[in-house]
Amino acid sequence: MDAESEPYVRLATMRKLHQAVADLNTARSLADTLQTVADGIVANLGYELACVNIVRPDGDLVVAALAGNHAAEALITGRVGSRDSWERRLAMGEAWNELRFIPHTEGWVLLDDDVPQWYTEGPEPRFEDEWHPQDRLYAPMYASGCDADLLGVISVDRPRNGRRPGAWGREALQMYASQSAIAISNASLRANMQRALVRLEREQQALRASEESFRQAFEYAPSGMAIAELGGDQQGRLLRTNDALCRLLGRPASVLRRYSFADLVHPEDIGTLLRTSAEGGRAELRLGRRDGSYLWVSLRNSVVADAADGPRFLLTHVEDIEERKRHELNLAHRASHDALTGLPNSAELRTRLGARLCARPDAAATTDVEALDAAYGDGDELRGYAPVGGSGAHPFDHHVHAVAPDTARDDGAKGLAVLFCDLDGFKSINDRFGHHTGDAVLIEVARRLTTCVRDGDTVARLGGDEFVVLADGLGAADAADLAVRLRNAIIPPIRVDGRAVRVGASFGIGWAACGMTAEEVLRSADQRMYIEKRSRSKVHRRAG
Repeated sequence: MDAESEPYVRLATMRKLHQAVADLNTARSLADTLQTVADGIVANLGYELACVNIVRPDGDLVVAALAGNHAAEALITGRVGSRDSWERRLAMGEAWNELRFIPHTEGWVLLDDDVPQWYTEGPEPRFEDEWHPQDRLYAPMYASGCDADLLGVISVDRPRNGRRPGAWGREALQMYASQSAIAISNASLRANMQRALVRLEREQQALRASEESFRQAFEYAPSGMAIAELGGDQQGRLLRTNDALCRLLGRPASVLRRYSFADLVHPEDIGTLLRTSAEGGRAELRLGRRDGSYLWVSLRNSVVADAADGPRFLLTHVEDIEERKRHELNLAHRASHDALTGLPNSAELRTRLGARLCARPDAAATTDVEALDAAYGDGDELRGYAPVGGSGAHPFDHHVHAVAPDTARDDGAKGLAVLFCDLDGFKSINDRFGHHTGDAVLIEVARRLTTCVRDGDTVARLGGDEFVVLADGLGAADAADLAVRLRNAIIPPIRVDGRAVRVGASFGIGWAACGMTAEEVLRSADQRMYIEKRSRSKVHRRAG
């Protein structure tokens, strides 16, 4: 598949966005966080210039960080724009969901307001969606919670591709602004709490004053907070929780005090929780709610210590990241699955097939003893073999070799069958009835194929009217029977808008074997499919 095709562009966008969000968590102070926000846009989101404007206590916005141009950074960093001017800008232009785009045809009225600006030069656009030097794009950042107060505004300029961002670019910038708002809020909260903790260590009088400040920050924090036992028989037991955490988990504080986070974490995430170090540890995992569901959270730990007695308790910050995780999973699914049928796409098919293959050409000759040696690291890793696409020190640890059965004689051997399916007569349906009917046929064929295979098998759409089925643990006769069942499932009429249409199907059966690449396996099955198609009479291949 071409590297510029849509699934790869989506996957690349998701990876860059994930990296940019991950970088936000590495900043140690509020100033570092603000600069990281600006740097992340320039480094990962495809813009040459990014500016972070933060709301001050008096309501005006100050330029707190700028990336991409040292001259602009020296000129406008620290300058202030009035709240009225900013609200005017955010009310103008085109609303791209949460984003605000002001084209150059409207932005000229803003040239004389008091918002700090850096003017760029460039030629007039030649295309409708080309970026103009006077275009403006803003991403507002809002605090979490019911009030959704404005925290600041990210402004970007000069997309590297020279064009206005498309749907994926807009969604990435909006998600990044949302995560940046959380990171800035958290950095402010951490800074306040750290200052309070420093005062706690100095003197008793400052301790009493700081305790109240801490209580306020803890109780009224917009995200979940918890204090847990550190050391002793009650290690990890929750001593205190704020209202935000109680609402997040749907449990009252009196009930939460009976648990530790180990009692609430999803069974699959217990290892992640245990690997999270106490001092400065952070993890993303799922916590159980009262209704039995699980919620994705970002968990950060800080040790609150006493100068005389050592560590006293663990302060844990719990942030709801369910929406971001859902977006990530949705982006990953859309990048690896066909948009029309919902089946795994060509890239995902090759990934799954490649995971079963290694470069060892003599896998079929492996004896039972050699297979055990390879599985436990005592065998052929010294011979220089490696899995397809891998480079580990022990390439065959726990790898089960794929071996093709001998189709000339049915000796009972089982293997990974690759059934290549090409629909017969589909083009005539498209030509006669249009693409709407053709799409409906493809969706129904995908459904029929899926219902005929086992839970562990894979049905993928390779493209056009071609499908591939991966079925493991089959012998030659089993694969032939499966091809017949699949063909018989496809043949019955398909009703679309009150009209019955028919398609046929030609199947080629290939076998995956170590020593082959995924492309070679698919090519072999494709060739067998065309042999089978030519061997059948035209009458049996009619459809529509």
